[in-house]
Amino acid sequence: MRTGELAATSGLTAKTIRFYEQAGVLPEPPRTQGGYRDYPPESAHRLAFIREAQSAGLTLAEIRSVMVVRDSGETPCVHVAFLIEQHLADIERRMAELRTTRTVLRTLAQRAAATDPSTCSEAEICRIVNPPPQVTDGLSRPV
Repeated sequence: MRTGELAATSGLTAKTIRFYEQAGVLPEPPRTQGGYRDYPPESAHRLAFIREAQSAGLTLAEIRSVMVVRDSGETPCVHVAFLIEQHLADIERRMAELRTTRTVLRTLAQRAAATDPSTCSEAEICRIVNPPPQVTDGLSRPV
């Protein structure tokens, strides 16, 4: 099937299909005598896999690694499961970072609501982000 037909079948553009060829996730097809790309029917299945894998967060490099395993005649399930576990761990880490950032931002929002800009000095950049140190009585009690 030619590029336009594969594009219509897969819901992708011809440009995207050519990009996937260049990225190494879709093999370059044979050419017709007229020089047109002539994709085998399984190319549509491969493109569907690429789209699903990308929507799951896999990178093109990771997808390429899955294709290498598949193209060698082996099933890539163990490799795909490993990649998924890596992505899940990364998302968990990022979510923990976001929760920490949310806590910091909530504290800053409360501080912002309680800050009177007229009390800021020229020596301070921003009292909301970097409040002045508290004066203590030497016993770590605020004065």
